[in-house]
Amino acid sequence: MTDMQVAAALAALEAHRVEIGHRRIVDLFEADPTRARRFRAELDDLALDYSKHRINDDTLAHLLALARAADLEGKRDALFSGAPVNLTEGRAAMHMALRDLSGEPILVNGENVRPAVEAERAKMLAFAEAVRAGDLRGATGERFTDVVNIGIGGSDLGPAMAARALSPFSGEGPRAHFVSNVDGADLADTLAGLDLARTLFIVSSKTFTTQETMTNAASARARVAAALGEAAVGDHFAAVSTKLDLVARFGIRPDRVFGFWDWVGGRYSIWSSIGLALAIFIGRDNFMAFLRGGHDVDRHFAQTPLQDNIPALMGLLGVYYRNAWDYGAHAVIPYDQRLARFPAYLQQLDMESNGKGVTRDGEPVRMATAPVIWGEPGTNGQHAFFQMLHQGTSVVPVDFLVAAQPVDADAHHHNLLFANCLAQSEALMRGRTRAQVETQLRAQNLSEHEIARLGPHKVFGGDRPSSTILYRRLDPRTLGRLVALYEHKVFVQAAIWNINPFDQWGVELGKELCNALAPVVADASASLDGLEPATASLIEARRRLAAG
Repeated sequence: MTDMQVAAALAALEAHRVEIGHRRIVDLFEADPTRARRFRAELDDLALDYSKHRINDDTLAHLLALARAADLEGKRDALFSGAPVNLTEGRAAMHMALRDLSGEPILVNGENVRPAVEAERAKMLAFAEAVRAGDLRGATGERFTDVVNIGIGGSDLGPAMAARALSPFSGEGPRAHFVSNVDGADLADTLAGLDLARTLFIVSSKTFTTQETMTNAASARARVAAALGEAAVGDHFAAVSTKLDLVARFGIRPDRVFGFWDWVGGRYSIWSSIGLALAIFIGRDNFMAFLRGGHDVDRHFAQTPLQDNIPALMGLLGVYYRNAWDYGAHAVIPYDQRLARFPAYLQQLDMESNGKGVTRDGEPVRMATAPVIWGEPGTNGQHAFFQMLHQGTSVVPVDFLVAAQPVDADAHHHNLLFANCLAQSEALMRGRTRAQVETQLRAQNLSEHEIARLGPHKVFGGDRPSSTILYRRLDPRTLGRLVALYEHKVFVQAAIWNINPFDQWGVELGKELCNALAPVVADASASLDGLEPATASLIEARRRLAAG
């Protein structure tokens, strides 16, 4: 791989884009009756339909050439080998080890980590089952009815998303709640109505120093101590952390501390002990099924040729639109209300991973990187932002996610949901021409004057690309597959852009400034000398408002 080879492959792709840009997607379907079947990739009962994109066989050939120029397959092999692919931190990125159920050795920097991974998982799942069964109880002897996970970022988004998605699989387990924002309203609203004598708190912070998490944890601890006594703290708290000294100082017993490794990044940590709240909520067997789904995709990504490889195709299509078409956003629309938090989860996964401006070598990136990721569940989005998707001036590629079978919903509801999903993807592709609009309006017996007046407003440009991910039902194994698909999609794009998707230095500056400003904000008499003028002005304004 050389920069010149990548640049040449990208230039060829951009030239092809100019050529295919004159062809409509509907015309591509008319020219190829087999298109819907050929532009499809499958993994058991999960399928990616990518036929509604502005692509043909030549497009795929150019994308595959770009992937090979960027040595995607070599970088993929390095990832799975446990090599230190996170160059700036000198670490592997082997979150796949946490869901590898093959029984084979798992090497990270040459060491077989399987025994340690399996031992920690067994410890975590045994604790989860003890809570679910009522064998482990609170200070007053009552069963836990509620579990509150306190974390932020990857220590919150993953478990919170998955618990919402898998709520029908909770059985008789405690209810799961998630607190992340340092805004005290988050903790207060979560605890309102909970019985602290029946509540278990999990503090999820690898370093046990994360400002937001530890502020919320200290407040929760104070509430438990006030309501049940200081001695009750040890019965009502567990921790996911590697800092045993800080955890002990907080009052959490060693047998209630669960860890993971520095080769597991925060946004990839749901598969680790960070998933403790989820494991308590859905139980051991369902959590293992979730891991199994992730492992299914790992094998698919590692072993399947790129032209049939679902995460590789997803990533390459994203590069195509970001770099050849200059589309700056990507929408993820799950037609499943229980996946309501999935787009937010993907925002961190994608934009924290690939929102980088320098290459792995520290040089400026010569092409655009991470698009803005956003979305909400269908059908709600149809009555909100779909207007922009259909008729706005910006083209936004869309991923639609939908199940063939509902979970805890009747057939009538699900049939309507499924029909809406298909209708929106077809409408984005097909559009509606001025001639079609005028024919429709004439059928309504409108005057020619009214037809001329209304016509432009009812035209849909079409040619808005989308993928559809279809799966049998949203169960733990399917959710594991969906999460892992997007993890590897992000890696594919990072490989093309030659960036490191496993660090996040961009979050550091704001933390440093906050640490310096917090004492000044808290002390109304503190001097504002030396502060940035706008910041000083806002603190002055806040002091006036707070005093009033």
